[in-house]
Amino acid sequence: MSKASERLILALDVPNIDAAKKLVDQIGDAVNFYKIGLELMMSGEYFPLIKWLKQNNKKVFADLKLYDISETVGRSVANLAQHQVDLLTIHTASRGIMEAAAKNKGAMQVIGVTVLTNLDQNDLNEMGFDAKISLQDLVAKKTAMALESGLNGIVASALEAQTLRAQFGQDFLIVSPGIRLQAVANDDQKRVADVQMALQNGSSHLVVGRPITREADPKIAAQNFQQLIANFS
Repeated sequence: MSKASERLILALDVPNIDAAKKLVDQIGDAVNFYKIGLELMMSGEYFPLIKWLKQNNKKVFADLKLYDISETVGRSVANLAQHQVDLLTIHTASRGIMEAAAKNKGAMQVIGVTVLTNLDQNDLNEMGFDAKISLQDLVAKKTAMALESGLNGIVASALEAQTLRAQFGQDFLIVSPGIRLQAVANDDQKRVADVQMALQNGSSHLVVGRPITREADPKIAAQNFQQLIANFS
């Protein structure tokens, strides 16, 4: 497990590099690990932002969810590994894709997306998955493939983390999005958890966005998350 302060990953879901830098500066030392995803990738300022974050001693989670043929994914991972990225997501679409990523990741850690946290069983049925396979069983199957393929772990809801730890042990990353400070009634995400549940269930890293970035004082909000994480780590 990483040190407690790096278990919180803040999602920089903002439209451009200026907004990202402003938020990082505002939060200061309350957050050491940042997720940058597709929105910023499409801004054309992705790699300058990675460089700036690293110059400011921050860890970088490139949440790109790569999905293509094995050869393309492997070469893409090799290229990204040259940019001091700490963590990358790919899809757990096939064993070959994951093995190619693992072969080319260098010092970068690569984790596989199992089932997105805004999907539920009905969504999977509509997507054509076998209705006899539960969401939980699908996550477990994808986790097994990811670990056998040499990935460093998976992205999964904290709701599945406890079962995954029981099945596969402690020696891999479980990065859990959809984390709230406390349970929220009528949440717009389908598979979410609060900090205490996520940590007790075995999530290694907690990805948080709006519960911090949309607060009047994001730094205080981040510090509140960090305090809870420290209490349970």
